[in-house]
Amino acid sequence: MSTIASLRIGEIGYISEESLDFIPLKLLEMGCLPGAEVQLIQLAPLKDPLYICVNGSHLAIRKETASKIQILKVNS
Repeated sequence: MSTIASLRIGEIGYISEESLDFIPLKLLEMGCLPGAEVQLIQLAPLKDPLYICVNGSHLAIRKETASKIQILKVNS
């Protein structure tokens, strides 16, 4: 399985059901739910945090958190 941290800029994935226990409540409240589309928009200069788009909302999350959230990548 891939994680949000493994996405390349512009790549899209969908949050997997197995990640539910690892997603902080704050991110769940902001729409990071299983099945949600995630796209990596930008990386900070030191590659932490990651700037992502989740269902149209732009969020910045730590690489440590992103590496715990499993996704299903879209083949492109």
